[in-house]
Amino acid sequence: MFERFLPTPSSSSIELGSVTLHYYALCILLGIISALAISSVRWRKSGGITSELYDLAIYVIPAGIIGGRIYHVLTTPELYFGSQGHLANAFKIWEGGMGIWGAVALGVLVAYLYFQRRDRTITFALALDAVAPGILVAQAIGRWGNWFNHELFGGPTSLPWALKIPFADRPLGYERFATFQPTFLYESLWCLFCAGLILLLPRFRSLQPGNTFLLYIFLYCAGRIWIEALRIDRAHLLWGIRINVWVALVCGIVSLLFIRKRERSYTAEAEGMGTITA
Repeated sequence: MFERFLPTPSSSSIELGSVTLHYYALCILLGIISALAISSVRWRKSGGITSELYDLAIYVIPAGIIGGRIYHVLTTPELYFGSQGHLANAFKIWEGGMGIWGAVALGVLVAYLYFQRRDRTITFALALDAVAPGILVAQAIGRWGNWFNHELFGGPTSLPWALKIPFADRPLGYERFATFQPTFLYESLWCLFCAGLILLLPRFRSLQPGNTFLLYIFLYCAGRIWIEALRIDRAHLLWGIRINVWVALVCGIVSLLFIRKRERSYTAEAEGMGTITA
């Protein structure tokens, strides 16, 4: 009988002489390149100069990687501290473990400080809007690194697109199950869908500068909530719910409230100017 499932890669790295290339790191690198390519087009359409984007990327990309790793380390401290932890492993990002919340937070902070110290051809808000879909595409590509590492999958399932996990990588208590929910795939597809939605949005509605980036936060969080709830990897809980679900819920609600408030303020201001002009 023909079995239908997604296979898992037999290796998470490739040896090129004395150099070891980890697929997880390569996925992140490919995501960064794709994000820059998409963002450069939108940056120019917003009135900016492409060289500014690459200048900003020199600071933001390392900040994003550091922020993402810090978030992961702080939310799973038992892996790196204490008698059972190994602090040196905190620097092995190729083994997985990047929290998007920390990456975006520190990346945005560094970008804000960058714009405060330099005069640019576009505003900080327009810059955030320009890079929003590119970040989503980078996340979509980066999630495939979890596939190579055999990690962050969901509960057992017999769906045709189920992910087959080797016995050695199955969580405790799930050894008798062979196929699981491919949550990395769900998140990758969700990110691509959200990126497409943001790219098409200007055809139907114009948002106040900065709100496109907030929309990215809301859309990603909306998908992350249900995707995160499917996962069965070890995670800290708060009132019986995974920490990342709470973070997605709070960030999603806050971003939506900010969008509503800023759009209403923008509309009221525009109407007021129209009344004065009349």
